[in-house]
Amino acid sequence: MSTAEETRGGDTEPWSEVTPDAARRLLVAAVEAFAERGYHATTTRDIAGRAGMSPAALYIHYKTKEELLHRISRIGHDRALDILRTAARGEGGATERLADAVSSFVRWHAGRRTTARVVQYELDALGPDARAEIVALRRQCDAEVRGIIEDGVATGEFEVLDLKGTTLAVLSLCIDVARWFNVNGTRTPDEVGALYADLVLRMVGAKTPAAGRDQ
Repeated sequence: MSTAEETRGGDTEPWSEVTPDAARRLLVAAVEAFAERGYHATTTRDIAGRAGMSPAALYIHYKTKEELLHRISRIGHDRALDILRTAARGEGGATERLADAVSSFVRWHAGRRTTARVVQYELDALGPDARAEIVALRRQCDAEVRGIIEDGVATGEFEVLDLKGTTLAVLSLCIDVARWFNVNGTRTPDEVGALYADLVLRMVGAKTPAAGRDQ
């Protein structure tokens, strides 16, 4: 499945913030190229060719290849933060909210795996200023998950001795789905999300199952 195909039927109008259409086409082409070849092995000519445009046309919309990566990373991390923040501030106890956060985060990494691989694993290709901006967003993602776990410990729903380490383990588990998920595999993104929610609740020693969660 290509990135263009991934953007249909999942998030509401993904990449809709990227205008005009030519800029959006270049961004989608960049995601596909970076995921397939890696940032450093991809040239601006590769990206323009995938978008059906000339290399010169790329520079009308993006000054550099790094600017493209930065835009992709920013949009992706904004989306990731929105997913986690929505779950963290939802209704229910910590158990329900952590299950929702994990299942939603995993579904995004599976359903948008091409985009997610670039967003999560090409961070070091960014320059210092752009990298610092994305790292700040990652810390906010970390804080949302840690906050849910802290709530669960405070209410007696969870048994966690190392909040920082457990938060890192939860996020790492979710993010890694983008590396291995296969659309032709035996599980759908929803099924993987439900599985990982169950695994994480066991990890934190949840006392009761999340209401409405797949068993």
